[in-house]
Amino acid sequence: MGAGRRRRNVFHKKGITIARTDLRVNDQIRVSPVRLINEENVQVGIIETKQALALALEAGLDLVEVSPNEEPPVCRIMDYGKWKYSRSKKTTKTKAHVSILKEIRLRPKTGIHDQEVKIKRAREFLGKGDKVLFSMRFRGREMAHQDIGTQMFEDIKLKLEDLAKVETNWSMSGRRLSMVLAPK
Repeated sequence: MGAGRRRRNVFHKKGITIARTDLRVNDQIRVSPVRLINEENVQVGIIETKQALALALEAGLDLVEVSPNEEPPVCRIMDYGKWKYSRSKKTTKTKAHVSILKEIRLRPKTGIHDQEVKIKRAREFLGKGDKVLFSMRFRGREMAHQDIGTQMFEDIKLKLEDLAKVETNWSMSGRRLSMVLAPK
């Protein structure tokens, strides 16, 4: 974009298209005559600005200049405050879910029931769209039984395969075994 040019925002709602952000409202409109569109989105025709303002006040709404570059300028009878509010809501609503990495810690001696509780918790995380990191820390002589940890991780993969895919398969890093599951 060149210097001095501004980006135009276009608003679409119920057939209403407004391509400006700095609109003139009610008494700010000084050009006469204007092409008027009423609150039911029906074109009334070309009338004097004072008469259009009187129609807008009679309806309890605002007269808004939506297209000042036309000949004659186009004005619409509408609730300007409500339009501005809905436009601001529309711009703030488009937030996407940010995927968070949730960690679930296990031990080689973790019981079957405790594993089920942790798997249930992982299902909740995956259902919300978060990734789950399963980690298992080995202490002392537990290092001799790493096969218990790998078997536990394989069981977890099987129990969660309907809801998750393996992003990083189990791997040993020092005394820690870890695996990352992501939602499908």
